Parts: sequence; structure tokens; C-alpha cells
Amino acid sequence: MSSAQAVPRTVVFADACGSGGLGLDAKRRDRAVMYEATAEAYASVGVEPARMHQEDRGDGILTALPPDLPPTLMVGRWVDTLYESLRELNAGRARPLRLRVGMHAGLVLDDGRGLVGRAVDLACRLCDSDTAKQIMVRAERADLLLVVSDWLYANVVAEGGRYVEPDCYRQAVVRNKETEEKAWFHIPRRPEPPLGGPAADGAGGGPEGDGPPPQPPRTAKDPRPPGAERHYSARGDMQVFQGNQFHGGFTGIRKDRDGRSRSEGDGT
Repeated sequence: MSSAQAVPRTVVFADACGSGGLGLDAKRRDRAVMYEATAEAYASVGVEPARMHQEDRGDGILTALPPDLPPTLMVGRWVDTLYESLRELNAGRARPLRLRVGMHAGLVLDDGRGLVGRAVDLACRLCDSDTAKQIMVRAERADLLLVVSDWLYANVVAEGGRYVEPDCYRQAVVRNKETEEKAWFHIPRRPEPPLGGPAADGAGGGPEGDGPPPQPPRTAKDPRPPGAERHYSARGDMQVFQGNQFHGGFTGIRKDRDGRSRSEGDGT
């Protein structure tokens, strides 16, 4: 089969959280809920089983949608229906099923054995990223996390539409195997996902230079009184230093309107 037969499709990978330590009966119950919830969501956007390609991945399902399906339906009605279905099916369960879902769109080839294409790889890696897993650890009561590619967010989610909540997504960089991509994270019915700590898989968090740097441990010879740890903040052209001593006549730098820096000090 030639790669020229690849067609643009929306790819979805749904994976159950925390299923690795479950026994067979618990896994079977989770799989039943996962298939029932996703089937209801696909039916809500008019996609019957015969019109999509699905592969069972044990604790997850990989799906490629028909090329003519508007992706706006997937980030809107599909996500909303999946959320409501999970909420209903989880009611009364001692251990609710919680899903991470990765979504991307691009050229996909079905070679007769399965799906091939970067869209497939990226959807799976967004779902399996450390950031996605960390969010679900922090959002203990969340039934569903959606992770979309930067392309899908910019071209589909950001345009809005019914059930689409572009302002409730949050961006982070995902690094997984050879993948390094911007991604957007969303938990339905929440203003934003709890993306605390590192802002990217394996990267430091927050704006560069913002917030206090790591502090060395205090020693008995440390002259600073308790609570006087040194710290700084840097935003734009303004820097503020507190709890520091400067020697040699230098106390600060001020940038003039012409862009040149000028030192200021009193010689202490």
C-alpha cells in the first residue's frame, strides 16, 4: 500500500489512568465503561463503528475518524458527551474510571495491520506524557483530561463553537521519546487544569527568570536572621532584589529610554 493513500483524519487515543496495578476483574469493568462511554460520545457526533477505525490497546483505544468529520465536533460535542457519560457511569463506583485523551489531526495510513502516521504517534504521546499524568494526579476528582496538539488548538479549538471552551485550556511543552511539541490541556467544567510544578516534561516551570532561585541550605555561620532569605523577581525591564548586600559601589542598574544601561550606587 502506497503512502499516497494516506488521508487526513482526526486521531484519538483514550487511555485509562492507574490501571497497571488492577486485577483482571477490575480491568474488565474499566474496559466495559471505557468502551460504553466512548461509543456514546462517537454516536453523539454521528460516527457509527463501521465508519471509524479502532484498535484495542489493552487499557486504551486508538481511533481514527472519517476524513469528512468536522474536528470542531470532536473538541466540542464529543468531549462534552464523553465527560457526561463518564460522570454517569462512574456514579456509585468505589473506583471511578478516569481517562486521559490525546487528540491530533493529520495524514493517516491504514496499511491493513493498523494505523501509521505522525498524527497517530503524536496523539498517543500527548496522552502518555508526564504532564498529562501529573495533572490527573493533582486533579483527583477529574474523570477526563483532554490533550490536544498545538495545531489542533490553533486551528480548531481557538475558533470556539458549541461546547468548545478555548479559554479553559492551558499550554505546556511535551517531551516524549523524540517528540517535543507544544500541547494544550483541558479538563471539562474547570477553568483550567492544575498544571502546577514543571511547565514542561523535564523542564523548569514559570516564565524564565521569574520567582526565587533555589536557595542553598542555611548554615550556623549564615549572618542573615530567620526570614531574610535572599530572593529576586524579574519581569520585563524591572528587577527587584531583596535581602542582598552589594559591595564596590554597585547597587542597581537602570535602563534609560534610549536602551542604554546606567549603574547607580553610593559607594557602599
